[in-house]
Amino acid sequence: MAEAVLTEESGRLFIQRIFAAPRDRVWKAWTDPDLIAQWWGPAGFTAPVIEVDLREGGRYLFSMRSPVGQEFWSTGVYREIIPMERLVYTDSFADAEGNVVPASHYGMSEDWPDESTVTMMFQDHGDGTKVILREAGVPAGEELDAAVAGWNESLDKLAGVLSAQRSPRA
Repeated sequence: MAEAVLTEESGRLFIQRIFAAPRDRVWKAWTDPDLIAQWWGPAGFTAPVIEVDLREGGRYLFSMRSPVGQEFWSTGVYREIIPMERLVYTDSFADAEGNVVPASHYGMSEDWPDESTVTMMFQDHGDGTKVILREAGVPAGEELDAAVAGWNESLDKLAGVLSAQRSPRA
């Protein structure tokens, strides 16, 4: 299940997704660099660099490579971590060294802020997990549509990674 809507004029992305996996596996897929590398980025993209310092105040640096070889980098700081419940972090466009760069560095609109805030909620949902993603600061219009599409394609890949993992037996 995927749902994405603009909830504020200032640009707030909202997506809910139900994954057919227990919350601990979904959390791990979201926080373990080896697993993130398997699903990060839209369809056709790869994630050659995934660095995670998973602690409040810790930083991450992710790259994604398009099918034609263009690299996009992002970085941010983990602001709040409640294991298997909530993850809040900043998100910025970056260069390969982790320095924040404007969105125009990647040919995007200057309407993008230097930093957005992503809030992830993880909730039990029957035998699966409901993930609620909110990103504040995404510009309305085409940029929001592209961000929603990119997130949904990434989450589709995450669903595939989770379904390929063997469910642990109790």
